[in-house]
Amino acid sequence: MPAETVAPRDPNLVALTSALAEPFEPREVKFKPQSVKNNRCLAMAYIDARLIQDRLDDVLGVENWTDSYTILNDGSVMCRLRLKLGDRWITKTDVGSPSEQPDGGDRLKAAFSDALKRAAVKFGIGRYLYRLPAQWVDYDGVKKQIVSPPQLPPWALPKAKRTAQSKGEAPKAAPHAEVVRTPPPGGAVVTTEKPEAPKPNLPANGTELHRRLQDYDAKLAAQKLCSRGALLAHVTQAGVKAGFTANLTDWTGPAIPFAVDAVKEFEKGLRADKPEPRTAA
Repeated sequence: MPAETVAPRDPNLVALTSALAEPFEPREVKFKPQSVKNNRCLAMAYIDARLIQDRLDDVLGVENWTDSYTILNDGSVMCRLRLKLGDRWITKTDVGSPSEQPDGGDRLKAAFSDALKRAAVKFGIGRYLYRLPAQWVDYDGVKKQIVSPPQLPPWALPKAKRTAQSKGEAPKAAPHAEVVRTPPPGGAVVTTEKPEAPKPNLPANGTELHRRLQDYDAKLAAQKLCSRGALLAHVTQAGVKAGFTANLTDWTGPAIPFAVDAVKEFEKGLRADKPEPRTAA
């Protein structure tokens, strides 16, 4: 029998799944003790469910994912997480366990969060945390907390941080104004500064960038140039390919003008594809 051929993957879907699976910022990864021995514990990494919701919003758009839950007889919760990837809706399910908290509502809430995180792992979100090496760290038994969380290995950092770390790059200083010295008649030297070019009205930070992108995304959708969320997905995918994090709200520095250029490129492509209205001869 001839070997079964596998169709090549859609590059857009590859970019989407890569953006979903991008490691989170180190400050967002938390650790809890899995087992305790005297003043040492085995640290286990985890993330909050809200980070998963933010990742889905940033990569896919709020309208391109949905979740539903079923409370099971043993108190655990099943999550059905549906994502729109390309033109298909994909559903994955998993079950979360209740916590050991004394309040029943808190135990159930923990089961909902756990179910979402487990279902999201099946789409690649946070899956890398399960590959972290087990580490024993100092533990404060009185405060019941880890004294010093373990350091994440380079491969568990966002791509932008991995690239900078591998190159040993330091933050770049802002360029100074150019100084021109012109000898006028009489031999004196006058020092003048080259006037700075006017700066475009760029977003001040990633939060403002994300807000502006959402507003412009809605404007393009209202003009029926694209579907809602397409602009956010395009900028996020382009940024991940360029080495930036998948969380737009964390973008700073060169990522801001990069996003502006990505928007221009996206809109140019939309308007090029849109047929011009016919005029009477």
